[in-house]
Amino acid sequence: MNVFTAEMLKPILEQEYAQPTKKINSMIKKGELIRLKRGVYALGADYRSYPLNLIAIANIIHKPSYVSYEYALSYHGLIPERVYTVTSATTYRPETYATDIGTFSYKKIPSNAYSIGIDWKYDEHDGGYMIATAEKALCDQVYADKRIADIKKDEILEYLEDDLRIELKELENLDTTLLWKISMAYSSPKLRDMTARIKKRQKDG
Repeated sequence: MNVFTAEMLKPILEQEYAQPTKKINSMIKKGELIRLKRGVYALGADYRSYPLNLIAIANIIHKPSYVSYEYALSYHGLIPERVYTVTSATTYRPETYATDIGTFSYKKIPSNAYSIGIDWKYDEHDGGYMIATAEKALCDQVYADKRIADIKKDEILEYLEDDLRIELKELENLDTTLLWKISMAYSSPKLRDMTARIKKRQKDG
């Protein structure tokens, strides 16, 4: 495992050190550990035997949360470019953590919309972690974009392509039943309009 909480480290360090917190601070100064936030640490680059899992780390830094928005859209191939800020959804207050391994950003969403459309994945090193499905990431991104209020129903696909840089051909692979369920959980007419447009595009080919 590359990421540890203070609660995980202290019992281990207490076996050899009388002041585990002091030892943790020493390890940070030496580059053995990287502080991600208070009480959460990653192994330094020279001490890792495998790459960091940024999605799993994002889940740990701010709970409850799952990775979504642009990072998940890129992960699922809906936008072509690589995204460097790891963006997540949470039911708690928004937060941003700038760390030595990257920036982790969290946006608050309604609790009714939180649990639907999340994939649980497993990494043999870091255990389970959560990321939005392509459908949920798209809905989260559109719902969070204030520009959507001014978009007319017949302009939605153009908005997805031009403003959000969505690869429209990828829309053909989306599950419109899941999109509809998410839009209902969000109680969003705009997301329902988007779902209808995507469904029509799939039908028309």
